[in-house]
Amino acid sequence: MLASTSAFAATPLELPDLDALVNYRPKIPLRVYTSDNVLIGEFGQERRDFVAIKDIPLQQKQALLAIEDSRFYDHGGVDFKGVARAVVADLRGGLKQGASTITMQVARDFYLTREKLFSRKLTEVMLAYKIERTLSKDQILELYMNQVYLGQRAYGFSSAARVYFGKPLKDLSLAQAAMLAGLPQAPSSNNPVANPKSARARQQLVLKRMRDLSYITEAQYKSALAENLHVLDEGQSSNNHALYVAEMVRQAMYAQFKEDTYTRGLVVTTTLVQADQEAAFEGVRRNVMAYDQRHGYRGPEARVDLPHTLAERNKLVATTLQKHPASDKLLSAVTLSAGPKSLRAQLANGSEITLGADGLRLAAAALAPKAAAAIRLTPGSVIRVVQDSHGRWSVTQLPNVGVAFVALNNQTGAYRALVGGFDFNASQFNHVTQAWRQPGSAIKPFIYSAALEKGFSPGTLVNDAPLTLGSAETGGQPWQPQNDDDVYEGPITLRRALAQSKNVAAVRLLRAITPQYAHDFLPRFGFDAAKQPVNYTLALGTGSVTPLQMAAAYSVFANGGFQINPYLVQKVADTRGNVLFEAKPVATAQESTRVLDARNAFVTESLLREVTISGTGAAASQRLGRQDIAGKTGTSSEAFDGWFAGFSGSTTAVAWMGYDEPRSLGGREFGATLALPIWTDFMHATLAGKPLHQTALPAGVSQAQGDWMFDEFLRAGAIQSLDLEPEQRAMQ
Repeated sequence: MLASTSAFAATPLELPDLDALVNYRPKIPLRVYTSDNVLIGEFGQERRDFVAIKDIPLQQKQALLAIEDSRFYDHGGVDFKGVARAVVADLRGGLKQGASTITMQVARDFYLTREKLFSRKLTEVMLAYKIERTLSKDQILELYMNQVYLGQRAYGFSSAARVYFGKPLKDLSLAQAAMLAGLPQAPSSNNPVANPKSARARQQLVLKRMRDLSYITEAQYKSALAENLHVLDEGQSSNNHALYVAEMVRQAMYAQFKEDTYTRGLVVTTTLVQADQEAAFEGVRRNVMAYDQRHGYRGPEARVDLPHTLAERNKLVATTLQKHPASDKLLSAVTLSAGPKSLRAQLANGSEITLGADGLRLAAAALAPKAAAAIRLTPGSVIRVVQDSHGRWSVTQLPNVGVAFVALNNQTGAYRALVGGFDFNASQFNHVTQAWRQPGSAIKPFIYSAALEKGFSPGTLVNDAPLTLGSAETGGQPWQPQNDDDVYEGPITLRRALAQSKNVAAVRLLRAITPQYAHDFLPRFGFDAAKQPVNYTLALGTGSVTPLQMAAAYSVFANGGFQINPYLVQKVADTRGNVLFEAKPVATAQESTRVLDARNAFVTESLLREVTISGTGAAASQRLGRQDIAGKTGTSSEAFDGWFAGFSGSTTAVAWMGYDEPRSLGGREFGATLALPIWTDFMHATLAGKPLHQTALPAGVSQAQGDWMFDEFLRAGAIQSLDLEPEQRAMQ
């Protein structure tokens, strides 16, 4: 049936004008795509496309006409034999026989109420004649095939092709086209997602009619009957691995177009790269799951009392699991029986699965005889399960830790990938743009960069030894900063101090350049000065930043000293292809505003490469097997936050993990164990096959005493050491 666009209650003598048909304006939703044309989001009450009749495949038109109105091109709008049957049925007590032509269906559903009245049938007939006098047959069929409701919020055959089969209408097989043609009779209840058996039976009837009408041959008929159709599950017609990005676009479009956002057919092309987005999503999911499982099973998501009868049990399971929707490959299930070596559960689709001992390892403690009541698995427990590539099921659970990942083109500012959390449907909070968190040691490179401006160099020696700052310096209580590992090496170079993330050395360096100078230095990287302290804890990252800010800030080191403006929307067009907006990004960072001396960016990059070669981020170069990686780990106080920020070539990426209500991620967890694996998984995919990146040496920087130094400081006498004891200086 068609979706009614009006509730005009007409009588045979009061026919409306046909403006809604002549000037047809379908409600087409907002659609969001990656830069390489992959659909990642669709917003609107109706899923709908508009396809001109000349572009609708012949086999789709024939399939529809075969089952709905085989004499469409011959009659004048009314099939008299069919109407006679319907009128007789009306007079006998109900409209039990369908006899409406396609023209009559257009008349009914654009203009009439749903009441099954004799007078309405006459009005329908008269409207059909009027429509036939006003529009051509092809125009009428075009209206029908674009407007008809086909289930799953899909209106029109083009939209249904994408929703059910993930294909353009022109690419459907005969068997698929026949299945769509069978849907108008009962689109909500008998579509292939809601009721595959009924949809299949209707498809077979369509194919038989096509054969009988000689639209297809016997061989085509048999081949189509034998075709095994793969129907997409609900929600799979678009890529659901970029939902945070799609929501960002929706909000931006709504701010400009208000309610028209959902009906005028806006097509938004983002800067996202599909392969990068997929790598980011998979990296986030894999490593968050790994972290979660390192910290044990938390027990079932809910519990229900199972009824004794099978019918009641099936109904309860279906109702319960609707409240616990699937999270990508993590499916919910209700436990039917549970023991240490075997567990039986029922999925949302009604099928039962059995888990063996290997699949129960995570939940072993919950299946032990003396399991704590809070985690014990019993019949009626709602659990999560996942199936491996060999078809084996295992108990798992939904992580409750927050996560963020963002990758930018550090030359243009274009987003390449963004994952704002583990599961958008569970929480729409976008950690990339909305989470203000302590950066920990990930802020240190900016302190070191500020120090380079003051005459320090990577070879400057700093005393890595216990330090006490008195109340005169702190303005409050005395303070003793400590290294995370409680190991102190004595005099070390600034290069080693950053590579090993020495806290005390960073505080000594900040004391030398002053907290005020460092604080004033940070905004050039895009940090919010109001969210950074003007005291010595600044060196340890006690301020607040977002992952997006961090990515933009590290991009300044990556691109030679230029500030970038991250942007997501590349182009906005309407349904006719008219461009409403098109971004005009810079081609290279050099067209942006310079905020840092090229020498400073070069030397700081060399320090960040050391981090990934010999320091706390060494796993990055080891896992990636390349030496053109630069970055820094970060772990905030008490391991509330884990970070890795870094870059290679034109890509800067930041990974973060932490709880929304800040608490420790674990005594043995650091940025290197939490965020770095996500970052390396992504970079492994995005850097595959790319040559090593070489940063050009800028003018005004030279090698001296085994490390880089600005030429003017070399001539004037660079700072050789910082806070060394007299005997330590004598040993130099």
